[in-house]
Amino acid sequence: SQCNLSLKKQRSRSIFSTLFCCFRDYNVESPSPNSISVLPPLVEENGGLQKGDQMQVIPIPSPPAKYLLPEMTISDYGKKCVVIDLDETLVHSSFKEILGLLYPSADHLAFPQTHLFLFSILPFFQVYVLKRPHVDEFLQRMGELYECVLFTASLAKYADPVADLLDRWGVFRARLFRESCVFHRGNYVKDLSRLGRELSKVIIVDNSPASYIFHPENAVPVQSWFDDMTDTELLDLIPFFEGLSKEEEVYTMLHKLCNR
Repeated sequence: SQCNLSLKKQRSRSIFSTLFCCFRDYNVESPSPNSISVLPPLVEENGGLQKGDQMQVIPIPSPPAKYLLPEMTISDYGKKCVVIDLDETLVHSSFKEILGLLYPSADHLAFPQTHLFLFSILPFFQVYVLKRPHVDEFLQRMGELYECVLFTASLAKYADPVADLLDRWGVFRARLFRESCVFHRGNYVKDLSRLGRELSKVIIVDNSPASYIFHPENAVPVQSWFDDMTDTELLDLIPFFEGLSKEEEVYTMLHKLCNR
């Protein structure tokens, strides 16, 4: 009889243990800081938190969960995206007076006022910015045909004021600076896959091949520009971009351009 009573107590305890285990499953202790969580943390998507129903368990997000560009506006829907460099592509800048630096014997009439900017980054640092010839016509036409993005490896403290002076028409839908680049083998690379746009509809215009080393097939190379006021490269590129804007994808025409 004692054996039977002991067996009943053991069975009773096992039933209650099972019942309490069920309750414990609904009251899980928070994991320790050293433990690895299965679900990734919520990340900001273009300035806002992801909705819970959009979360996916992706160990290595590809493409990135957070893109550099906001969603495309209605006015740009259906357009391709052109990423345009700043220094030595659209302008040339110096901390020394450009007139005296480049042309010691030239007078100020050599450069029309519309081609020369002057502003201060800090009280003691004057920046002289010279615009590339035909940059105004180029930007206006590109703004009509494409979603234009300024992407420079320069610091925002310098590049943002230059863009304000350069872009009087609001051509650039977004401005990306050095912090948006990927530092790769000593170079600041502009990773086009992080933009949030279909790569077959993205073009980068840049004077530095190192800037687009990840996506050379998307590039329109241009010559570095410093001071040649007879330069016509931006003007000459307008017909090419007018034709490219009508294509389904960019690779075919860009491949022909590189071969040529």
